[in-house]
Amino acid sequence: MAQRRKRIFNYSGYITGGFFLFNAIWYILAKWLQLKALPAPTDVYSAYRKAFENGIMDHSLASLQRIAISIGISLAIALILGLWMGYNKRANKLLGPMIYFSYPIPKLALLPIVMTLFDLGETSKIIIVVLIIVFQLIIAIRDAVRNISKENYYVLTSFGATGLQKMRHITLPAILPETFSSLRVALGIATSALFFIETFGTDKGLGFYITDSQMRIDYVQMYFGIIVLSLIGFILFLIVDLLDNILCKWKNI
Repeated sequence: MAQRRKRIFNYSGYITGGFFLFNAIWYILAKWLQLKALPAPTDVYSAYRKAFENGIMDHSLASLQRIAISIGISLAIALILGLWMGYNKRANKLLGPMIYFSYPIPKLALLPIVMTLFDLGETSKIIIVVLIIVFQLIIAIRDAVRNISKENYYVLTSFGATGLQKMRHITLPAILPETFSSLRVALGIATSALFFIETFGTDKGLGFYITDSQMRIDYVQMYFGIIVLSLIGFILFLIVDLLDNILCKWKNI
């Protein structure tokens, strides 16, 4: 228990230290360059009232909803295909080349096509984010399954365990660390992609808020939107870390 508290304390300390270091560098650059396009962090943080009046919470919730839905759909697809490809060599031979061919395609280049097929609503935005991150998750989960040693299954096999029991007690725990690592990368990519996607066909979302502030030459609100978008990504990272620590306690044994 004491060791756990110490780990949490150290983790919080690193987060706090990183936050202050980031803002210190930002403040020094702002005062040194003296550019209107680079306001000091104190000016940005003090503009929270105007941001709330501009509906920053509605924009944040819209972006958070898109990220959550996209990650959920991508993870579900990746678990199904990744486990299937990891267990079944024929499935891997069939789907592997298709995934390798599709993965390098710049998905943002498909945005006009997706928007033409599915209109400019929420569906097209979620589809693009899913296309951007799902292949990475599939490959990570497939490789994690294939890297599990066959000897790990022998004990359960000797007790007559079913395939579902083997998956529950061996496969899923074994692939969780790699899945969480890949999910962290996917979260960063999804958040970055969402900024670009939200500049098309919508008046809700932090991408729209940031771009709209830039067009109105309101740099303080532009930076405030960027900070909020970063904060959403940061909170999602913390949630993944928390789930990792809860579900993968055996890593610290």
